[in-house]
Amino acid sequence: MFGRNKENPAVRAANGALFDKDGHPKPGIQRGIERALDVQRPLIISNLNRLRRRHPDASPAELARHLERDYLRATTAAGAAVGATAAVPAVGTVASLGLSAAAMVGFLEATALYAESIAELHGVQTDDPERSRAMVMAILMGEEGTALIRSILGASTGQGAPQYWGQVVNKAAPTSLVKTVTGTIQRRFLRKFLARQGGFMLGRALPFGAGAVIGGAGNHIMGKSVISATREAFGPLPQIVPGELAEALQLSQTGGDHRGKGRKKA
Repeated sequence: MFGRNKENPAVRAANGALFDKDGHPKPGIQRGIERALDVQRPLIISNLNRLRRRHPDASPAELARHLERDYLRATTAAGAAVGATAAVPAVGTVASLGLSAAAMVGFLEATALYAESIAELHGVQTDDPERSRAMVMAILMGEEGTALIRSILGASTGQGAPQYWGQVVNKAAPTSLVKTVTGTIQRRFLRKFLARQGGFMLGRALPFGAGAVIGGAGNHIMGKSVISATREAFGPLPQIVPGELAEALQLSQTGGDHRGKGRKKA
């Protein structure tokens, strides 16, 4: 798979951090990705409460714009910060690659938190981890993920591809179909996302400040793609905060328990 790059030790190190000798994602990397994508609903509610406290009169659309801005700023800054470590003389290439792998997991966590917060603003509860993981992975795959998930959903109903597939996956799709979607998406996602991350990991490890530029720019590009795919997945936002979310936010503010206190086990 990566034979043409064998002469380059840095490329070998970047690929070796993610894939085994047969070109499959390493089990530890796969488990780390799955954990990163499993953001618990109370954290999502807390994230939305933080925004509501800062912008108490904001509509769902305005809250979504704040989420987009915060997500893009945070991921871009994190990518640049990790890339900047390569400019420190005491930090070698291997150590930089390790930090870059950690940054990849951080990017996934931030993406899951952002996408699921947007889902909640649309009235879609995010207490089912399997449905949420499928949604986030498809969003991260961009156009390919959107086309794949819409084709699977359309074929299952015989009614054509749904316009806003994010709401179907999280609300209407039966559990058996969600398992099919998750399995198909995950296989493609892991190879596509990790192959791309191998290049970003190597770029972030470049010295003399180049890693900071590549790390920040790479995360910014991926973040913009995530925002675009999320908008396409869910469509226009409602005029007011959906009732169940409004109740959960209110209970969270008063210190009470809200539904979705814990996620069902996958």
